Amino acid sequence: MPTPSTVIPCLRYCDAKAAVGWLCGVLGLEEQLVVPGPGGTIAHAQLRLGGGMVMLGSAVESAYGRLLKQPDEVGGFATMSTYVAVPDADAVYARAKKAGWRILLDIKDEDYGGRGFTCADPEGHIWSVGTYDPWA
Repeated sequence: MPTPSTVIPCLRYCDAKAAVGWLCGVLGLEEQLVVPGPGGTIAHAQLRLGGGMVMLGSAVESAYGRLLKQPDEVGGFATMSTYVAVPDADAVYARAKKAGWRILLDIKDEDYGGRGFTCADPEGHIWSVGTYDPWA
């Protein structure tokens, strides 16, 4: 049976092994698959949360890698962000602050529903986290 269509964000990290730990420890993602690469890199990782997934790998020289820039390579700005829907945004906010993630937009109740915040992980990728459920 074919897999239904879906969208999966894909990210690169200078220290992908550490990123797997941050994302699992702070955002609550779970390792589904982590494929080691040469020299301690991560060739491919799949991290899931409920029915969603993020894929990531090490920022290494490759044909695909030449298509992307890290946030610090473009002045610390990201060109996209990932939204993570969680049941308790305040708990994730507390973990993000404790882990030293930079809070970009403080936690608040949103006019359109839900409660959330926006932060940057240690390599500058932007994550929005909240209780808003776009499927509801």
